[in-house]
Amino acid sequence: MAFGWGIISTGLHPENKIAPAINAAEGAELVAVYSRDQGRAEAFAQRHGASAAYSSLDSLLNDSRVDGVFISSPNSLHAGQAVQAARAGKHVLSEKPMTTTLRDALDMVRACRDRGVKLGVGFELRHNPGHILARDLVRDGSLGRITLAQGQWGFGARGQEVFPPREGLRQWWDDPDAMGGASTMMGTGVHVMDLLRFVMGEEIVEVAAITDGQTEARPLEQIAVLSLRFGSGALGTLVCGRLLPDTRNDLAIYGINGRFTSRETVWEARKGDIEIISDTVNRKESYPEDYLANFVAQTEDFQQAVSEDREPAATGVDGLRVVEVTLAAIESARTGRTVKINPARI
Repeated sequence: MAFGWGIISTGLHPENKIAPAINAAEGAELVAVYSRDQGRAEAFAQRHGASAAYSSLDSLLNDSRVDGVFISSPNSLHAGQAVQAARAGKHVLSEKPMTTTLRDALDMVRACRDRGVKLGVGFELRHNPGHILARDLVRDGSLGRITLAQGQWGFGARGQEVFPPREGLRQWWDDPDAMGGASTMMGTGVHVMDLLRFVMGEEIVEVAAITDGQTEARPLEQIAVLSLRFGSGALGTLVCGRLLPDTRNDLAIYGINGRFTSRETVWEARKGDIEIISDTVNRKESYPEDYLANFVAQTEDFQQAVSEDREPAATGVDGLRVVEVTLAAIESARTGRTVKINPARI
C-alpha cells in the first residue's frame, strides 16, 4: 500500500518541492494538507491532488489515511506540531532547521522515540550522489587523514543591498523569534553544517562565527562565515549568505593523500561536477540538473525507513546536533568568542 502523506503548512517550499516530490515518489500518496486558512488549504489540495484539506491540525492527524507528515511551518512551530503528530501515531519528517531551541529539539526526539514513530529532517543534500561519494571516500580512507572541510551555500542579486523575503515569507522571516535568532544560518547554513557532518562522519565540537548581524541594531544576519573544529581535530569553514551574487556553492574535502572538490553541488536541486585527486582514486563526474531528484530520494528514503524499521538518512538526532551547532554559532557571533559544543544527552 502507498504511504499516506500529510503536509503541514502551505508555503513556497511545499508548493514548489515537497508536494511535487511526494507526487513523483514511488509508493507515496499525498492524502491531506493543513493550513490555518481553509481556502488556502483547499486551493493547495486541488493544485497537488491531495484528497483532503484541513484548517484544523487535529483533523489532519485524526485522518487514518495519513501515515506520516511533512512539517514545513515557521521554524518555531516545528516542535509543537511534531510532538502532536507523534502522539497521534504519525511519523514525522520535518523541514530544517528542526527547531530553534535545544529544549524543543530534545522534546521532538524524545516524543517520537517514546511513541515509536520515525523522525527525519529535510537535509536533502545528503541525497546528492556526489556527496555520498565524498562520504565514502572519507570513510574508506582514500583521502588519508582529513585536515580541512569547506562548504558554501549563498546567493544574491547584483546591486541588492538587502535580501527581500519572497511573498508569503516576509512576515516570519523578518521575525527573530520565529526564525530562531538567525537568518541565513537558519536558511542555508544549517544545510552546510549537516553536509559537513555527513561527509566527515563526525561531530563539530567548536565554532567561531563572524556575521553582519546578531546585534541589538541588527538581530538577523545576511552573511556569515564560520570556522569549525571537528572531533578528530580537522578544521572546517562554512560560508552562507544572501548578499553573494554570482556565487559558487561548492564542497571541498582535503586529506593528507588527496582531495575531493565539487562545483555547484551545494544546492537544493541535484546538479554539479565533482573531481577526486588522490594517491589511489582519480575521477571526475557530472550530474545534470534535476530540480526534484534530491527531494524525491528524501521522500522515498523516509518511507523505506518506516517500512524497514530503520533510521532515515537524516535522523532527528542529526537535526538535534545541527541545532546545537547553530545555537553555538549564534552565541559566537553575538559575543565574539569561540564556543565549544557539549552534545546533549537524549
